[in-house]
Amino acid sequence: MFLEIAQIDVKPGMEPEFEAAVAKAEPLFRRAKGCKGFELQRSVEKPSRYRLFVRWETLENHIVDFRGSPDFQTWRGLVGHCFAQPPEVEHTRKVVEGF
Repeated sequence: MFLEIAQIDVKPGMEPEFEAAVAKAEPLFRRAKGCKGFELQRSVEKPSRYRLFVRWETLENHIVDFRGSPDFQTWRGLVGHCFAQPPEVEHTRKVVEGF
C-alpha cells in the first residue's frame, strides 16, 4: 500500500470552490484502479494550503494507471484552475504504526 501526499496551495478566495471540486471528484477516485480512498485536509496556519492523501495499492496504480487515464484529465479540469502553483506530490509507504 502506498500513500500519495499532494501539497496543494490554492489561490486565495478559491478555497470553497476547490473543496467542492474535490468532493465532486470522488467518483473519479472511487473507480480508479487500485485506489483505496482519499482524504483532503486543510492547514490551520495556512488556510490556502491543503494536503490530499490518496491510498493506492501500488505506485503504478497512481503514476501509470490514474495519471494516464481520461479521469486524471477530468480531475485536473475540476481543480487545476484553483492551483496557485503546481502541487508537490510524494509517495510514502508505512514502516511503523503505533496506536
